[in-house]
Parts: sequence; structure tokens; C-alpha cells
Amino acid sequence: MRLVRERGVVAQTFSSKGVGSVYSAGISYLLELYDCPPEILDDQVHIEAAIREAVDHANATLLELVTRRFAPQGVTALALLAESHISIHTWPELGYAAADIFTCGNKAMPQRAAEYLAHALGSRRHKVRQVRRGTDVGEESLEAEVKPVAATTV
Repeated sequence: MRLVRERGVVAQTFSSKGVGSVYSAGISYLLELYDCPPEILDDQVHIEAAIREAVDHANATLLELVTRRFAPQGVTALALLAESHISIHTWPELGYAAADIFTCGNKAMPQRAAEYLAHALGSRRHKVRQVRRGTDVGEESLEAEVKPVAATTV
């Protein structure tokens, strides 16, 4: 991996099977959270606090946060970051939530946000897929294990 400057943005390049390199505009962590307590997933205030704390854990910069609670249940939250975004969608009736943590540059740490969200939403089982984004990245993705962190209570 090395850093390059393109259009004034410092980005990472990754070796592609040892032949050349691939420009990366950023990285996404696609987080699947299972067996979460329904009352947490339906609590708009809790989801908002969790996303704010996840932004801090990721060393990212929050620009704006929008949340919406749906009837009869479910919450969607979208955090606009200087580095890109974090989104969360919940299905309390299924004990399930989906999150997308997309960051650009080399300052933010999306893995830490994923770890925190797994903890804050009370997931007993979760999966994460890491996807590099950008020119010629193709379909390559890496399965990554997320270990929930012990963090401040939201």
C-alpha cells in the first residue's frame, strides 16, 4: 500500500495480485447486525447517540446528522462526514440493523466505527464486509471480523 495525490486528495493505492496498483477513493465497511434488542433498534435518540459516538471512535468529522423514526417501527440515520458518511437502517421486528461506513483519505478509521456500532446496538451476532472504493477497484472485497469494543454507554 502507498499514498498518492490525485486531484489534490491523498489516497491509498493497493497492490492488485502483485501486478501494478489500484487507486482507492475510500473504503466501505458494510455491517450486518443480528439479534439486536428491538427496543434499542426502535429508539431514535439511542441510534442518534450511537452514530455520534461511532463518528468519534472513527476519528472522523461530523458535518450533519439526520435521523427519522418510522411508524410503526424502525429508525434510519445518516451522518454526513467530512470524510464521507455513515448510515444505519433498523428493523426492530427482526432484531436486525444494517450500517454502511464509508470513509475517504487516511485519517478516519471506519473499522473502529463498525466495532463501536456492533457494541452500541447490542448485536449478539454480526458480519462485516470491507470494500475498497474507487477507480478500477472492481468487485474485490475482504471479509473482516468485527470485535465489539467496550465503550461508553450511549
